[in-house]
Amino acid sequence: MTLPLPTAPQHTALARALDHDVADDALGLPDDVPDAIWQRALLGPAQEFLRRPGKALRARLVELGWELGGGAPGAVPASLPSVVEALHAGSLIVDDVQDDSDERRGAPALHRLVGVARAINTGNWMYFWALDRLGRDLTGAAHAAALRAAVDTLMACHHGQALDLSVRVTDLPQADVPAVVAATTRLKTGALMGFAARLGALGAGADEARTAAIAALGEAAGVGLQMLDDLGSICARDRADKGREDLRAGRPTWPWAWLAEARDEVAWARLALRARHAPESGDAELDALADALRREIEPRGRDAVRSRLGNAMTDARAALGEHPALDEMAAALGRMEQSYG
Repeated sequence: MTLPLPTAPQHTALARALDHDVADDALGLPDDVPDAIWQRALLGPAQEFLRRPGKALRARLVELGWELGGGAPGAVPASLPSVVEALHAGSLIVDDVQDDSDERRGAPALHRLVGVARAINTGNWMYFWALDRLGRDLTGAAHAAALRAAVDTLMACHHGQALDLSVRVTDLPQADVPAVVAATTRLKTGALMGFAARLGALGAGADEARTAAIAALGEAAGVGLQMLDDLGSICARDRADKGREDLRAGRPTWPWAWLAEARDEVAWARLALRARHAPESGDAELDALADALRREIEPRGRDAVRSRLGNAMTDARAALGEHPALDEMAAALGRMEQSYG
């Protein structure tokens, strides 16, 4: 298995099914409604989103979990990665509505194209398609465990999104910031990455202890990559728009957690005061704030990312033993870190 930085559009089992007969069992749509109506109501919006380029990292983690769980390389059922990609795609569509985002994956956010109501319905339908797919491709104890894990993951993601939507980081006491940021990341990002790895292991028939260790690797890698994403948003020029969006919304991101841990009350209060005016600030002031935050935390942040990802791989090797898939995972994580500059 290879884990490149993918650039091709994700084309999961769901995307393939959407490209064929709408009465296909894979979609669960009643066939007494004309195809053109389904296309306008649901399939068109879903196709529009699923055809956009995406990293497909969570699908790769399903493959990793499959191999680490004892499955033959390259033999993971195609439907298992598509379950995770559908959950992720649905969450992105709904997240964009909640954040009032303008763009996603190089194109207008789906609600900008089809309206809020249809976008929410499309995103939610993807959740249920994914849950239904679990029952078609897994049986017995594996199906029960995967369904339970999927429900737990969706709950965790919504808990994390509740924090992300309701917390302005600079309104928190400084001492509370690291824990809130860590919880938001673990619930929003780590949970789904952990589920991806767990699903592959369950599909391969791994025992409970090995499945738990594989899921722990996915979750830890997810947290580390979110750290990297947050850091890149204030360090990489090509991600300045994301950095401005995070600062304007006061999101609980890792640069604020590192600042809260590393600096005294005066240094924290100085930048927090500037950030409180972010909603009314123009791009120039937001860029200046991002630059000030970067100067305060960049070395600490890079060390934290390397430590988190390195520890994830060390723990996985200790629990799972040496395995070619772990070597490729470590290499892929290294490439991702380098890609952020």
